[in-house]
Amino acid sequence: MNEILWNKILAFDFDFPPSEYGFSTRLKMENKWTQAFAEKAILEYKKFMYLAAIAEGMVSPSEIIDVVWHQHLIFSKSYQEFAELIGKQVQHLPSTHNREERERFKQAKERTARLYTANFGTQPPDIWNCSEMFDSLRLPKAKFKIRSVILMGIGLLVLLAIPFFYLLQPVYASIQNPYFLLGFGLTCIVCFFLLDFYNRKKLRQIIELADKNSFLFDLSPNEVLYLRTQNLKDVINGYMNELVKKEIIKINSDYTIELADLNKTENSHQLQITSLLSNLGRVYYPSLLQQLLNKPLFSHISGTMDAFRKYLIKSKKFGSLFSINLALILILILVGLTRVLTGLEAGRPVFLIILATFLVIAVGALFLNRLTNQASFHIIPILYVEEILPSRNLSKESDWAYFIIGPSVLVSSFIPIVEYTNKNSSDGAGCGSSCGSSCGSSCGGCGGCGGD
Repeated sequence: MNEILWNKILAFDFDFPPSEYGFSTRLKMENKWTQAFAEKAILEYKKFMYLAAIAEGMVSPSEIIDVVWHQHLIFSKSYQEFAELIGKQVQHLPSTHNREERERFKQAKERTARLYTANFGTQPPDIWNCSEMFDSLRLPKAKFKIRSVILMGIGLLVLLAIPFFYLLQPVYASIQNPYFLLGFGLTCIVCFFLLDFYNRKKLRQIIELADKNSFLFDLSPNEVLYLRTQNLKDVINGYMNELVKKEIIKINSDYTIELADLNKTENSHQLQITSLLSNLGRVYYPSLLQQLLNKPLFSHISGTMDAFRKYLIKSKKFGSLFSINLALILILILVGLTRVLTGLEAGRPVFLIILATFLVIAVGALFLNRLTNQASFHIIPILYVEEILPSRNLSKESDWAYFIIGPSVLVSSFIPIVEYTNKNSSDGAGCGSSCGSSCGSSCGGCGGCGGD
């Protein structure tokens, strides 16, 4: 291995000079990649370009590395500097899918694998064997959308109402109120309790189906925090707290904030906050917060985690779980509905059973809605607290403290500002004008890269 060349490639910074919508931020936001996955993909791209520099023949990237390559080509100045560094202008060849070319690309792929193994060891499967980040979850897409499943369930409920009426009429005739109401209520409570227990178990199994090298087991503290709270403001509060604690940001007696030291920032998120503050000067936090929510560096966190949640609930495994829940809830509704019909036919008072049936419908709807978010705000955060963080000795790391402990770790001077902002969130922009951020224009797609 050419250590000198590799160290130069490794040290090359695609985000220099720093900008609001630089290479890494754009890569994460446009592809819905997590922080760690983007860093890993960039590293593998560097390895690929190293192989391209030393190879005597053509090498072929994976689909994910090709995405990074496409992005780098857009940053033409950086790409040219990188080409000069490696001493080779690597051409991006589109695939035309003819027979001769397929054989050529097959050989290139085999050559790439041999060179990679010789220089770097085993290829990470989530980068080299997957076409997108979510492939490592091993969750095939469901045939029907959740909305379609609900509509089919309601249709089936209507069709079965009459048959159930005639089937259960003799049974209902022998059960008088309040015994039916008590039995119906107890049955519903037990069913929802058992369903919740079953859902937690099945969702945990679905999560654990993922490849152990998957992005899901390498989320940042703020990505897991957003999954749990579904609130990007909580994420920004965490970054702000660190800056206040390190006295980079000063809180004044009138509850305005201002920049105290621009030169102590440790990461791009802190730099984004301090850069914005240096332009705004003395400002109220709600105004600053409103502007930060629009910045790509922060908004990509919510965008990526929301995309993960949608991917999960569109999967076949989750669809099956949702269908089981829906079926049982519809059966409970059907039992109540047919009791109402038999009561009406017999001329008996049915107000309480109508009320109970509507209550089951309302609770069932809330229960199903909760199920679509349960993996995000409950299962995955618990998995991190109970298994992932302890196994990696990360539980005591300061970066994870805010996620694990919550608002109690906030600096005392910052707590009143956060509490005021949370209570008046709808008026947050009223303290100052909100400015949207320019995300840059997206370029059109380019041809394939010669991979299979």
